Amino acid sequence: MVRTLPLGLHQALKITIDRVDPLPSKQVELLDGLDHALAADMIARVHSPSIDASMKDGYAVISSEVAQASSDHPVRLKWIDVLAAGDDRSIRVTPRTAVRVLTGACIPSGANAVVAEEFTETKDDVVIVYKHAEPGRNILFKSSDVAVGEVVCKKGTLVTPGIAGMLAAAGYDRIPVVKRPSVAIVATGDEVVAPGQPLPDGKLYASNMTTLGGWCRRYRLRTHLDVVKDDFTALHRVLKNCAETADAIVTSGGAWTGDRDLVAKVLDRLGWQKSFHRIRIGPGKAVGFGMLNQKPVFILPGGPPSNLMGFLQIALPGLLKLAGHTHTGLPVINARLASELTGRYADWTQFIYGTLEKDGDAPLFRSLADKSRLRSMAEAQAVVAIPEGETMLPAGSIVPVQSLE
Repeated sequence: MVRTLPLGLHQALKITIDRVDPLPSKQVELLDGLDHALAADMIARVHSPSIDASMKDGYAVISSEVAQASSDHPVRLKWIDVLAAGDDRSIRVTPRTAVRVLTGACIPSGANAVVAEEFTETKDDVVIVYKHAEPGRNILFKSSDVAVGEVVCKKGTLVTPGIAGMLAAAGYDRIPVVKRPSVAIVATGDEVVAPGQPLPDGKLYASNMTTLGGWCRRYRLRTHLDVVKDDFTALHRVLKNCAETADAIVTSGGAWTGDRDLVAKVLDRLGWQKSFHRIRIGPGKAVGFGMLNQKPVFILPGGPPSNLMGFLQIALPGLLKLAGHTHTGLPVINARLASELTGRYADWTQFIYGTLEKDGDAPLFRSLADKSRLRSMAEAQAVVAIPEGETMLPAGSIVPVQSLE
């Protein structure tokens, strides 16, 4: 029998991203859209600012008239009026005159600069100017922040407080966002116990499930956690229900082909459309992906390092695509390797957990390979990949790392 080589990481990730579509959109109040992905390009409805506005308390002037102003040679202008923010009176600056303007006030016609008041002095109806102001000085021009018809945010942009403020300036009080996915995380195994329950000898708490739930919550994905024994009927019932009630399913454990590795067998019975099950990464080779009831399903192995790595490299990008994110991977930065990193197979991608330390222009990556499994995962701040085609990364080299913070 000819054995087919498992997919490489990039091919598996592309298949995942291509098969997952974002959830439908909904209209929400602007602040309710925080941490959601925009479901459409957002086009400015108004100019912001809507006028040429003063950026300082000072005097609106004709720039050429104060071009030679200095402390030794001040320029005297007639002060004719005052404008405050929101004042819509029509006032004109004519030669040898100035209008006092407060921050945010409309620049009066005829003026093309504002002299900050700390460079002026007033006596009766005269303002004495001690410093020049070139054209445009201290003026925030109309539409300099946002212009009508401009795309201020692209589809898929994550709504942050700053983005929300810009959208408000662009004329929005309600926005279309992609619904947040609900993710069913199912831990399997007779030896697995849900946190908070008594722990008999020979059992262990579902730390994988908790870690995965934590990552989902970090990205504001809604989660439902469940622990199921190695029982075909029970697992069939739970996964069938998850496919009806959740937007995505992540299984933890039971991912391989042993007698008690039931996940793939149950999914086959339920009629899922498998895309792959096993890829060339380490740890995490037993990761699988497919669709059930048109919803993405991610199979993760039970070993903690493999479980998390399969989630970070395949499941998390798929879930973020489901949530409408444009950038579906972990953030990537460059770091310098503190020591040589070696891999086992040239045709696999091998990942190594590590920490980051400040060290000049690029942070220093230190491997956690000598730590226990859970401790290395708990302390890890970044992940380095030894890519396919390479088995060693030399100490001191600058490489891209995935940030876990």
